[in-house]
Amino acid sequence: MESNEFITTTKPLKARVKERYIDFIVEEIYEEDGQIKKCVVDRYNLPFEERINKNHVLDISESTEFDQVIVEMEKINTDTNTALALIARGIGVSKNRLGYGGLKDKRGITCQRISIYQPNLEKLKKFGVKGIELKNARWAKDRLELGHLKGNEFTIILRQINESEEEIKQIIQDFSNQIKNGIPNFFGNQRFGGKRMVTHRVGKLLLKEDFESAIKLYLTETYEEEKIEIKTARINFAKTFDVAKALREFPRKDCRTELAILNSLIKEPNNYQQAFHTLPKKTRYLFIHAYQSYLFNKMIEKRIERLGKNALLPQEGDILVNGKATALLVGYQTELATGIQGEIEQEVINNEGIKLEDFIVKGQSELSSQGNRKEISLEIKDFKLESIFDDEFNKGQKAIKITFYLDKGNYATTVLKELIKEEVF
Repeated sequence: MESNEFITTTKPLKARVKERYIDFIVEEIYEEDGQIKKCVVDRYNLPFEERINKNHVLDISESTEFDQVIVEMEKINTDTNTALALIARGIGVSKNRLGYGGLKDKRGITCQRISIYQPNLEKLKKFGVKGIELKNARWAKDRLELGHLKGNEFTIILRQINESEEEIKQIIQDFSNQIKNGIPNFFGNQRFGGKRMVTHRVGKLLLKEDFESAIKLYLTETYEEEKIEIKTARINFAKTFDVAKALREFPRKDCRTELAILNSLIKEPNNYQQAFHTLPKKTRYLFIHAYQSYLFNKMIEKRIERLGKNALLPQEGDILVNGKATALLVGYQTELATGIQGEIEQEVINNEGIKLEDFIVKGQSELSSQGNRKEISLEIKDFKLESIFDDEFNKGQKAIKITFYLDKGNYATTVLKELIKEEVF
């Protein structure tokens, strides 16, 4: 990342993010009956073996009034979609019966609510998968959907720090002072597929209704640190496009999405549109949202290039939300700003070679997006340095624990990137 993408001028805190999954704790915050509540991670304080293997029999009885069971899902080193797939399989229901308010990181320990429509209660009570715990069940009227949460609290440990304790305190104090007016509200790299950085590129191809190229890109794109068996499967498929061979080579544990696509192509060869349609609706839409997010990030970058330290302040022609300047999440009905921001939005759209009407996807109408606007300033609440201590896994180096709160739809990795002045995955 170039330095002009950062608003703060603090000295970079050179540190390792997510060295261990226990270094990244996410607890979902939601509102219920007028009260603010939290899904609390409780495994973190247990010994390692208990933390990994702990399972409880879920306490819930029959209901004659409601169809949805809300449970808190605490998961370790597993992404939300994989966890939901494991739960659906474990209790014998379609994954479509499960709802959630927000996606949570894979590498970490996270706790969030999920909903399950008309589950088999005996199977649900006995559900047990290593690293996933269901707890605090209750019946509810409505299914959980994306956005049905208030925000997230983060507890994060950063490691491999070489600065002294005094230097660390000074950097954190300076950072805390400078972020009071917000930082650039970039979408985090997990929105784009992590180190593969492929999701938004697939999204653009889907907008062009080039389903074949989209599918092939998704199946074949790799990155240096990818597991060797997955990388080999991708490289071999890129050479031969042999679907049957790819089905044998992609590992089942890590490549459920890829295998779903390949199974569809076995049944209907070259029907790439149908292969993509076999994926859950939320998964399909994430590709389009990723491309919108990519364009949004480009707009913030250009705004910082043009306006520097004033980039987050409202300018003439801005469209404001909650008194804050916004940038475009491009869609077929979105309104461009005027002034400098309008020029930036038009420039990004032109450079990408797209039109607003491209976001009407005739081949799969559920992918169409009206678009929206999103605040360009991210407010970090309750940022606190909890402790500085000797890094027990890296001799002679320091580690710190920090905590903070973000409203829904915002990324902790964006905060960490601003702090360490490096890309975070």
